[in-house]
Amino acid sequence: MSSKYDALVSRANTVLCQSYGRYPLAIEKAVGCRMYDLDGREYVDLLAGIAVINLGHSNPELLAVMREQAEQLIHVSNLFYQPRQVELAEKLLATTTLLDRAFFCNSGAEANEAAIKLARRYMRCVRYKDAGEIITLEGSFHGRTLATLTATGQGGRIKEGFEPLPEGFRTAPFGDAEALRAMVSQKTAAVMIEMVQGEGGVLPLPQDYATAVQEICREAGCLLIVDEIQTGLCRTGKFWAHQHYGLSPDIVTVAKGLANGLPMGAMMAKEYVAKAFVPGTHATTFGGGGVLAAVASKVVDIMVRDDLAGRAAKVGAQAVEAIRKLQDKHPGKIKIIRGLGLMIGIELTFDGGEVHKALRDRGFVCNLAHGRVLRLLPPLVIPVEDLLAFAAALDDILTKA
Repeated sequence: MSSKYDALVSRANTVLCQSYGRYPLAIEKAVGCRMYDLDGREYVDLLAGIAVINLGHSNPELLAVMREQAEQLIHVSNLFYQPRQVELAEKLLATTTLLDRAFFCNSGAEANEAAIKLARRYMRCVRYKDAGEIITLEGSFHGRTLATLTATGQGGRIKEGFEPLPEGFRTAPFGDAEALRAMVSQKTAAVMIEMVQGEGGVLPLPQDYATAVQEICREAGCLLIVDEIQTGLCRTGKFWAHQHYGLSPDIVTVAKGLANGLPMGAMMAKEYVAKAFVPGTHATTFGGGGVLAAVASKVVDIMVRDDLAGRAAKVGAQAVEAIRKLQDKHPGKIKIIRGLGLMIGIELTFDGGEVHKALRDRGFVCNLAHGRVLRLLPPLVIPVEDLLAFAAALDDILTKA
């Protein structure tokens, strides 16, 4: 590492909370699908800020909107009607015919908090039913606030030391419809699922199980919440991942790439559920402010205009095809390849730390989940050649592993 890097790390370790296991990289600049460290070394970005920079870094169309809106209006709070916010809601809801109302916030965790609060208030104040329990799935990840952390279906260090955790959450076994059916009761307000568990290692829900979850919710009279924080906005080859499964959720949450790097989240709900929120019941100071809403609105425009869902499906399939060839070429080294569109998980049969490091040394930045799953979440505009180059690098690394 360079002296610039060492000096920055020393400063960071002095002033920042040590709550991140950071990669040994210091990124100073990023353009398109490339990132550059303090010494100007180039890296192919296969992580996109964890599925955030869907349209590439420093996208010129978004920068133009950002500048224009910043000169006109940045923030006034949600005590006022704001044209850009209304336009964004109209465009976002138009991507699905299932949902009617939107609530804007600052992050995925806040979007999921809003969904949990809405589900509970709907049951108690619209249905007049004493039902507040939220059921989520084993392996899920829904955020790091106390409520969304409790909803997350993972144990270990992610929850250690934060007790007592809020009541009213239960975790169901992944993929077991009968177990879920046995857990749902008159106390259940909602079942919350991810169509593809990202932090869980890129695990798509089986179709029959997803269908069964919706049927169980309908039979029990509880709500179906789909967490699309990571899977939404064209990532999986459809605008929304639940569209692959033919589901009709009552509430959908989204964040990550909504404003392509600016802090933005949204919760969308059907009309009959959304009416549980009335003035004073839920709010946020910054959610859906002028610049954020204008940029997010342009993001939706570009995704629709350029059919980035279709592109993700096509380019993702090409990448998976190249990686599957490696599975055949290196028997016993790649256990399975999972995912949808440009959300790809490559599970190795051994600890992937050295492979992850070797890829980084060759200029490819991806994520390593659970110690052995190489997780690819590249910008949706990434050239297929970059993904094929990644496959070639992985081929060489596995040959030497």
